[in-house]
Amino acid sequence: MKTACTVLVVLGLAATGMAPVSATPPSSDKDRLGNDVSWPQCNKDLPAPQAFAIVGVTGGLANNTNPCLEDQLIWAAGATGRSSQPAVALYVNTANPGHEGSWWPASDIYPLEGGVEVPNPYGDCRAPSGEPEGPVNLECSYIYGYAKAYDDAYIRNVPNPETYFWWLDVETGNSWQTGADNSTALNRATLEGMVKYFKDNTAGVGIYSTSSQWKTIAGTVPSGSPLTALPSWLAGAKTLRGAKSNCSLPGLTPGSPVTVTQYVSAGLDYDYSCK
Repeated sequence: MKTACTVLVVLGLAATGMAPVSATPPSSDKDRLGNDVSWPQCNKDLPAPQAFAIVGVTGGLANNTNPCLEDQLIWAAGATGRSSQPAVALYVNTANPGHEGSWWPASDIYPLEGGVEVPNPYGDCRAPSGEPEGPVNLECSYIYGYAKAYDDAYIRNVPNPETYFWWLDVETGNSWQTGADNSTALNRATLEGMVKYFKDNTAGVGIYSTSSQWKTIAGTVPSGSPLTALPSWLAGAKTLRGAKSNCSLPGLTPGSPVTVTQYVSAGLDYDYSCK
């Protein structure tokens, strides 16, 4: 995927959309090959038919929308569905910007969800007296993630969001907590909040990243974290052969199965179903 703030840096999917479609996968692999697309592919020709499709809901940041989402969902609907993956899945950018972002929670109540208090495993997110935002701690990081997942599902014009499988795009090109002893724990809390929302309200959730970026952002995932055992979608391969080989790599979290791997060909992202 490409993050909007790092247009010239290749991170994971950053090379997508930069060249016309020209690569044809071997016929023996067609039933296991899909494509992922998002805002870099706006108004570009896309391959068809693909076995499965993964469409970016956000527009490179955790708080914006892919301007071509509607058109790309129409394209995705042409997937053959012959792989073990959902015929159409979605992905979203993730981040933990703290107070540097456009919004940060002040409590466990997210107004856009109708004022319902979100159960918080870390305790109470609470703004100090007279302050508009809560501290950048585990409690508020969790609520931030939950809120972003709600936004992804309900304010970005996704039709029937509960029917899709959602991938969390975790890349260093977005804004994350860094430099403190608990930075990776804060980032994990945000991702856990997103996982909670998507697990409770959609068809499922998984994680997209590379092992190095995941380690930088999330560190070591404790065995009791909701991030454990989630499906992994691994980036980093340069060829179909490499993508196939990456199916045998460890997942991003303890107990995580690698279900999809990615490689880039002719400027387009291809995804290989490992099962």
